[in-house]
This record gives sequence, C-alpha cells and structure tokens, in this order.
Amino acid sequence: MPIIPTPTGLAGLHALRQMWRERSVLGALTVFNRELGNIFRLSLPGFDAVMLVGAEAARFVLVSGRNDLRWRMEGDPVTMLLRHGVLVEDGDSHDQIRRSMNPALHKQMLQTYIESMWRGTDQVMARWHDGAVVDMLPEMRRIALLVLLDTLFKVDFTPDMDRLWRAILKTLSYISPGLWMFSSCIPRLGYADGLRQMDDYLYQMIRLRRARIGEPTDLLGLLVSDPNMDDNLIRDQLLTMLIAGHDTSTALLSWTLYLLGKHPDIMQQAQAEVRTILGDQPPTFDQLRSLPLLDQIIDESLRLYPPIHLGSRRAAQDLDFSGYQIPSGTRVMYSIYVTHRMPEYWDAPDEFRPRRFAPAAPKPAPYTYLPFGGGPRNCIGAAYAQVEAKVILARILQRRILTLSPRRVHAYMGATLEPRPGVFMTTHTA
Repeated sequence: MPIIPTPTGLAGLHALRQMWRERSVLGALTVFNRELGNIFRLSLPGFDAVMLVGAEAARFVLVSGRNDLRWRMEGDPVTMLLRHGVLVEDGDSHDQIRRSMNPALHKQMLQTYIESMWRGTDQVMARWHDGAVVDMLPEMRRIALLVLLDTLFKVDFTPDMDRLWRAILKTLSYISPGLWMFSSCIPRLGYADGLRQMDDYLYQMIRLRRARIGEPTDLLGLLVSDPNMDDNLIRDQLLTMLIAGHDTSTALLSWTLYLLGKHPDIMQQAQAEVRTILGDQPPTFDQLRSLPLLDQIIDESLRLYPPIHLGSRRAAQDLDFSGYQIPSGTRVMYSIYVTHRMPEYWDAPDEFRPRRFAPAAPKPAPYTYLPFGGGPRNCIGAAYAQVEAKVILARILQRRILTLSPRRVHAYMGATLEPRPGVFMTTHTA
C-alpha cells in the first residue's frame, strides 16, 4: 500500500505563509490539501494524526467506517470534562443516552421554544445603547446561554450569568486545542476553580429539579425522571449540552453578523424580508417559514465558518481509506472547514453567496456540506440550532441597525471556530 503523504519542507513553508496571511492554522490545512491530496499525515513531536478531506472522507468517517472509529479518547480533556456525556460515548451507551434526550430536541418541541428565544434576545439587546460599539461575540454568548438554559433546563440564568461567566470561558478553554494535544503530561493549571463552579451549579440544578419533579417536557426533566440516570450521568449530559449547545450557537450567530456587516447590501435585503413578514411583532413559528433569504444566509455562514470545523476519532482497528492503510490506534481527523471550501464542490468557495442555497440553486453534493455532521450520529441539536439562529437573527435585524467596525477578524480554533478578536458593530434602534 502507498505511504500516507506527509508535508515536506516546501509544503510546510507554503503552509506557514498561508497561516501568517490568515492568522489561522486552517490556512495550513488548505495548503496541505491542495499540495498533498485528500489524505495526509500531521506528524509533530507528541502528536500524530491522519487528516482526511472531501466528500469521500466524510462518508467514510460518518457512515461506512463509523463502527471502526471511536469518539471516546481516554486522556483527552474533552473526555475528561464530559466524562460520559453523549458526545464522547460509543455504541449502546451513546444510543441509550441519545434516546433519553431526543424528545426535548424533537422538531415538535421547537415551536414551544420560540418565545424564550426572542425574549432572551430582547433581554440582551436592551443593554445596547444607540450609537455604542458592541462586541457581538460575548453578546451572542449571553443570548445563547439564556435561551439554552430556559428552553432545555427551565432555568433563568440571569442571576448567575455574571457570576459564572469566567467559569464558562475557562471550561471552554479547557477543551480548546493547546499544548495538551502534544503531551498528556503537560500540567493543566488554572482550571480547577472554574470547573468546580460549573459542577456545583449543575448538581444544584439537579437537586432542585428532583425536589419538584413533575410531568417532564424539558431536557432536564426527562433526564431526572429516567430511572437509568443517576446524578453523575445527568451532570455529564447537562454539561455536554451547555458547552456544546451554547458555544456552537455563539459562533454561528457571531459569524453571521460579521458576514452581514461585511455585505451591507445583503443585510438590507434580509432586514427588508424580516420587517415585511414580522412587522413590529415578535416572530412566530409559522412565520419562520416565510424568511427564505435568512435561511440562505445562515446556511452560507455555516458553510464558510462551521462552528464544529473538525471531527476527531480514534481508529479501533486497521482501516483502509482510498488505498491507504490507517493503523489501529491512529487519531483520524476530517476537516469540515476545508471540505466546505473545496473548488471541486463550490463555485467561488471563499465568497459569501447566500443565493447558492436558494431553492432553485443546485443542491450541494452529498457529504460536501456538513455543518451538523452526518450519518446516524449527526448533531442531536441540529434542528434546534437552526430555529434558534433564525429567531435570534430575525429579532436583531427587526429591531436594530448594525454597522460593522473596520477591524481585521480571523478564525480562531477554540472549542468552536470563533471570530477573533470579536465582531464589533455600531448599533442603533431601527
């Protein structure tokens, strides 16, 4: 079998130049894909992984080879933090937990969440003074936290937002790429207090719900009423949803506002659509279907800047992909970000063109568009996230006029793909 390509000195130099231009490691992956193909090895001291790119790779990881690729990686901070959260479980354990959680995230439940979504948006927007420059990255995080805890946990996070803000950011930092990827021996200092605060908050939430258990409809109620779930296992699911659920929405909303700010003509079209359909009233579930341009804008934002931009697995046995052997135990990664920008699949792939998702436009080829993964383990909150983003963005566009400040923004690989240093916009009441 052929040897999996590894970047040479010349490819590495090209990658460094692209990283410098983009201020992101993602530029290096794009270069390696262009120069080495859709499979290549990333080999650094203490870190060795095989990177896969493209539709064939996504189908392999998500469908045809999924039973031989493990999500759970002992020793990784993600597994250490989430313990037995649904995101890091495999096999029957994953399937049982997911079945317990599914009812709260079913499409039939989404219409009951609409009011919480626009009310959380209104609550945060009330802090924005006319003419002020607002960083939308932390503001979208505030909205996402309020909405997630209200809809899925039936908890008002307002009194605890400021108290737990640093703990939440510390928890996200704990699982963001860093030196831990190269050696598990590197001490993880400065996280204990933040992680303890998060655990204390979640266990208190569980105790309070057990004391007033009623007919369960929200996620917390369903988990507490499940006889197979003890407090530790419930904590793991709550933390998984709290971290993964709010941080992905934060990134999606921030990037979308950034892209609209960069393209004020499209923002004006979106505002006209929203105001024509909604007038000055809050959005309803039925009205969301009448906002096609907003759908296209969200889809295109997810293509250019997918919050979960990279998938990571561990080969459970020797695997064959496209004629190359991947040994058992190898970390196997696939790049959603690079796949979303491959010229083989997308015309003008680096340009913001929402109309490419218009109903009359050709549908993306299978496994070329993966903002929520794919296959049997696609994102459990995909439908929720899409409705949430649409409600929040519609409400902002309905009630605010936004102008993007001329600051350079780059894609930062944290727990999700974030716009750094932020999305600074001047805001006025519409």
